Amino acid sequence: MPTAFLDRDGVINRKAPEGSYITRPPEFQLLPGAADGIRKLKEHGWRLIVVTNQRGVALGRMSADDLSAIHAKMRRELKDLDADVDGVYACPHDKGICCCRKPETGLFHQARRDWPEIDFLDSVVIGDSLSDMAAATRLGCQKIWIGHDAASIDDAADQLLRASSAP
Repeated sequence: MPTAFLDRDGVINRKAPEGSYITRPPEFQLLPGAADGIRKLKEHGWRLIVVTNQRGVALGRMSADDLSAIHAKMRRELKDLDADVDGVYACPHDKGICCCRKPETGLFHQARRDWPEIDFLDSVVIGDSLSDMAAATRLGCQKIWIGHDAASIDDAADQLLRASSAP
């Protein structure tokens, strides 16, 4: 089963303005087409795992409970649109103090501990930042950079599905 690692902010939901964070569930808004892209991949047998840096916790802008509530809302909204994800992994740390904050690969390895059959060489990272792409490179994953390689996660899903059905 191929795995798609999805960044959250700017891929699944609207990003907060630079220097700001999504800190409460009412601020979380799915991007147009995000559920469609997730649903397409899921219907074609992909494992979907969200990996997200959430430094706002370390900065005191939100609590770990706030972050859990945001992720619960995300999962509920996606599930209501038949677009569920398999797991959510978040780094709540500040820069430079952990091995899980992207571009480090700790979140990906946490996911592989939960799903030992994950093969990074058969996986893709879909993200909107250099840190997402750097993590993909470190892991040997394929990468799709939203805003450069694809316009949205829906577009990325179409690209992956076309590639997998090519002779």
